[in-house]
Amino acid sequence: MTERWSRDQVLSLAPDAASQKAAAGVSAPGKWSGSGALPDVVWGECKGSGATPYRACVDLSEPAYKCSCPSRKFPCKHALGLLLLWASGGVPDGGAPAGWVTEWLEQRRSRAERQDKRECEPAQGFRPSNGSAQRESRVTAGLSELERWLTDQIAHGIAGARQTGLADWDELGRRLVDAQAPGVAGAVSRLSRVLREEDWPGLLLEEYALIHLLAVAYRRADGLPAGLVETVRSRVGFPITREDVLASPWIRDDWDVVGARDEEQDRLVARRIWLQGRATGRAALVLSFAPIGQALDASLVTGTTVDADLAYYPGASPVRALVAERYGPATAGPPAGTKLSRVPGRIAEVLAGDPWADSWPVVLGDVIPSAESLVDESGNALPLHPSTGVPWRLLAVSGGRPVTVAAEWTPRGLRPLTVWDEEGQVVRL
Repeated sequence: MTERWSRDQVLSLAPDAASQKAAAGVSAPGKWSGSGALPDVVWGECKGSGATPYRACVDLSEPAYKCSCPSRKFPCKHALGLLLLWASGGVPDGGAPAGWVTEWLEQRRSRAERQDKRECEPAQGFRPSNGSAQRESRVTAGLSELERWLTDQIAHGIAGARQTGLADWDELGRRLVDAQAPGVAGAVSRLSRVLREEDWPGLLLEEYALIHLLAVAYRRADGLPAGLVETVRSRVGFPITREDVLASPWIRDDWDVVGARDEEQDRLVARRIWLQGRATGRAALVLSFAPIGQALDASLVTGTTVDADLAYYPGASPVRALVAERYGPATAGPPAGTKLSRVPGRIAEVLAGDPWADSWPVVLGDVIPSAESLVDESGNALPLHPSTGVPWRLLAVSGGRPVTVAAEWTPRGLRPLTVWDEEGQVVRL
C-alpha cells in the first residue's frame, strides 16, 4: 500500500489558499461514503448540496484527479478533501473500486498507451530550419553590442544606476530580444531586483560580471568543452526540444521529491521541484509553468519517492530534467542527508561546470536550525537566505534537536524547503 501522505503534502497540491480552506471543510468523515483505497488509487463519494453526491477519485501514482463537480479548479476541493481524509486514516484500505473508478482508470491507461505509441512513431516530413545561421549571426552581433555596453558602464561608473538603470536595462533587454538572445535578455531584466538591496553596488557588479562572462563564453565557444558549450547556449536562450531531451540516455532511480518552490516570472508562475536520487545521489530539477491563477503540475509530491527514469537537459553541470517514465511509488522515508561540511565543495564543482548556476538542492542530515543559519554538531554553519526571515516553523519542528533539512542553495544563502522530524514525518516549509 502506498504510504499515506501528510496533511502538508496534500495541501501543497492546492491551487490556492481558498482551495485549501474549502478542502478542509469537506474532509470530515461524515461527508463521505463508499470510499476505499488500493495501492495506487483512492476514491469516494462526497455529499454536496444536491441529491447526487460528488464522485471523486485520485490516481496516487501521478497524482491525477477526477471529480464529477463543476469546479474549474484543479484539483478541486473534493479531491483534496478526499486526500485529507485518506491522509488522516479515514479511508479504509482495500475493497473493490466502483465501476466509475475502474472505467476512469482504464481510460487513463488507454490514453497512455496511445501516447506511447505516437512517441515511438518516427516523425514525418521533418525539415531542418534554414534560419539557424541567421540566428547565430544575430546573437553574435547582439552579444558583441552587449560587451561594448558593459565596458562603457564600468568605464563611466555605476553610481547613477538607481536613476537611469531601469530605463537603460529595459532598452538593452529589447535589443537582446531582437537579437534572439532571450536568456541574456532575461538576465538583464532581473537586474532591477538588485537595486532593492542595501549592498546593491557590489551585487550589480557581480551580475554585470556574470553577464559579461556569458557573452565572452559564447564568442569563444569553439575553444570550450562540449558540455560547457551546451550550458552557454542554453543560458543565451537557444531552445532544446522535449524530443531531443528524451532522446538522451535515461537514468533510473528511486527519486526523493525533496522540495518545491513557486515564483512569479513575467505573468507566469514557475514551479521548481527538486529531486534527489537514492542510489545515484544525483540532483534534478523539474520545471513547470502556468499563467497566474491556473493550476500547476502537481504530479510530484514533496516527501514522496518515485521509481522513475529521468532524462537530463545537456550541460556541464546538468540538473534540469524531464520525467521520462514512471514505474510507480517507491519505498518512502527521509532521504539520505549529506554532511554540511561537504556542501561548499559540492557547490564549487557545480559552479566549475556552470558559473551561472544560481540554485542547487542540498539535503543536510543532522543539522540544528538557528534564526540565521543551519549548524552541525562540529560547529560548521551555512547562512539562510535573507528573505527567509526567522524560520519559526523549522525551529518548531527541530526543537533544538538535529533534523534532516532539504534546502535550495543560492549565492546569498539557503532557502529551507522541507524538514523531516525525528519520526520521519515530512513538513513543508
